[in-house]
Amino acid sequence: MTSSSPLPEGPSQKRASESATEMVQVVLPNDANPLGYILGGTVMHLIDIAGAIASFRHARSRVVTAAVDDLVFLHPIKVGDLIVLQARVTCTFGTSLEVQVDVFSEEALTGMRQRTSRAFLTFVAIDEHGGRVTVPPLLVETPDDERVCAEAHARREQRLKRRAEAR
Repeated sequence: MTSSSPLPEGPSQKRASESATEMVQVVLPNDANPLGYILGGTVMHLIDIAGAIASFRHARSRVVTAAVDDLVFLHPIKVGDLIVLQARVTCTFGTSLEVQVDVFSEEALTGMRQRTSRAFLTFVAIDEHGGRVTVPPLLVETPDDERVCAEAHARREQRLKRRAEAR
């Protein structure tokens, strides 16, 4: 049984909704390339921050980024638009956890939103000396939660395989 398998709710288990995070900011000219679109590196930076906040809220300990998977840029975000980042924990793995971050552009005047990116990040919980600490298990309550967690386990398996091959 995995740490994210359905279990009777205990004091240490947490719902994804308890750590869900939304960040919003306006895209300014300083964030953009000469074409007037936000820089990919700026989007990556904001994804890492949103993911870290959700991880910290879940673990209530220091966290460090261990991996970023499946980051794809689908649409550009223009200067003057809002960038909206929504992060939620998808699964826990003992001392690490996965967070899904969805990025949207929102036209400031119309409110029209479109998803521009999605990434899956893995964070490791650490203590003040850099040693790993256990994260609370994620309470998996619905069939959709089970599917999302199973997909996270598959991504983790592939990530660990790639890591072993890179050594």
